[in-house]
Parts: sequence; C-alpha cells; structure tokens
Amino acid sequence: MANTTKNEHWDLVIKPKNKLLDLNLRELIRYRDLLWLWVRREYVGVYKQTLLGPAWHFLSPLFSTLIYMLIFGKIARMSTNDVPLFLFYNSGITIWNFFNGCFMSSSNAFLGNAGIFGKVYFPRLIMPMASIISVLIKFGIQLLLFLIIYFYFIGFKGYRPEVGFGLLYIPVALILLAGIGFGFGILVSSITTKYRDLTQLVGIGMQLLMYATPVIYSFTSLAPELKVYMEWNPLVAPVECFKYAFFGIGVFSLKTLLYSFAWMMVFLFVGLIQFNKAEKNFMDTV
Repeated sequence: MANTTKNEHWDLVIKPKNKLLDLNLRELIRYRDLLWLWVRREYVGVYKQTLLGPAWHFLSPLFSTLIYMLIFGKIARMSTNDVPLFLFYNSGITIWNFFNGCFMSSSNAFLGNAGIFGKVYFPRLIMPMASIISVLIKFGIQLLLFLIIYFYFIGFKGYRPEVGFGLLYIPVALILLAGIGFGFGILVSSITTKYRDLTQLVGIGMQLLMYATPVIYSFTSLAPELKVYMEWNPLVAPVECFKYAFFGIGVFSLKTLLYSFAWMMVFLFVGLIQFNKAEKNFMDTV
C-alpha cells in the first residue's frame, strides 16, 4: 500500500502544548471576531435588565464621590492640596475603578466562564482580554463625567491647575494600571480554580489595597514614616501620575514609574505562565 501521508493536507492540527509561555498570538488574531463579540456582551449584558442601564457608569462614581466628600473632606478634613473636593475624589475614584475593573474581571476569567470553557475550544485569554477592553470603555465614560466637571471648575469657578505637558502622563498611568491589574488578575484566576475559598479574600484584599493607595487622600499629606512603606506599593506612582496630569500635583519620578513597570512585567510573566498551566487541567479541577 502506498504511503499517502506526504500528500495529505489537514485544516486543523491538534497537538499538546509543551511550553509554559505559549501565547499563540496568531490564534488570538484568528479569533478576533469572538473577542469583539465578547466585548459587546461584557458591556451590554451587565445592564440589559436594569432600569437605568449605562447611566450607572455616571451614577456610581458620582454617589461614591459625594460620600467621600462628606466623610473625608467635610468630617475628617483631609488635605486635597487645594484641589476642589469633587475633582480630587472623583479623579481618584475614576482611576481606581479602572484598575479594580481590570483586576476583578481578569481574576474571574476561569470560574466565571466555566460553562463555556467546557463546551467549545477557543483561546482562553480572549475572556480576560475582552474584559479589559470593556473596562477601558467604562473608564472612558466615567472620565467624560470627570472632564465635564473639570472644565466647569476651570471655566466658572476660577480653578487654575498647573497642567502643561502633564496630560501626556495619562497613557502611562493607564498602561501600568491595566498591565498590573491584568497580570495579577489572571494569576489569581488560575489559582482560584483549585483553591476556590481564596475568592472570598479577593474583595477584602482589594478594599485594603485601595486604602494603601493614595486614591482618597493626598500622598504628600502622609507622615514621612508612612511614605516609606507606601512607596513599596507599585500602584502609588501611576495613581499619582494620573492626578498630576490634571492637577499638577503628585509625587512620582522616573525611578518610581520604572519600579511599577517592573512589577507589571513580573505579574504579566508569572500570570501568563500560571494561566497557561491552569488552562490544561482546568476542566479536571473546576
């Protein structure tokens, strides 16, 4: 019998993955239609059966800002470095919601989509990537609310921030926070497939992390002995960078930004390795 294997052509070849860090970017590009479909689902599905729909993108940070203004601004009288209370607290909430959304959506990639993963194959990284894009859209909507009030204070309240070229720091802050949130999120997602009780600690941990980050207070107002410990937090520099872009205040440097960048690369590298490792045995442990 003649050997015809040399003339055979296969449309799909299934083979095991031996490399821990095998991203297979070509496969992600091939499934880009699924990516955008999932982005639409992430954005539309959340508010499909709600009364106010996407208006919650505005209302949620607005209510949080008013509460922080009352508690930390009026009662505790914490310093905002002469920045109007609404602008200071709303900017912190906006940038924190972006990071928190990147982390929480990525950390739920496996358990939140277990039913789909068990039915059909597609690159699993599409889920957290779609979530990041969806969070970026939500951030844009919340940023619009902030900018409306920001220019209102400039045009009608006489507020004059020293901005200059500081606006160029906005993409830097977003990239660092998205990278750290995504990398840490997929790392947590891959771990919680086996140890589900860790999901109970995620919400508490993120709440504590928010208070360890200068979101609702000014970093310069902290005591020197506290600043020494706070500087170990890789989120401090990008958050301060974001505030500097709009208000001209913020404590960061090239050294602190590189420190945050190094943590971002570590989280991405370790997270992707662990994610690919957990993907192989996910259906056995879920």
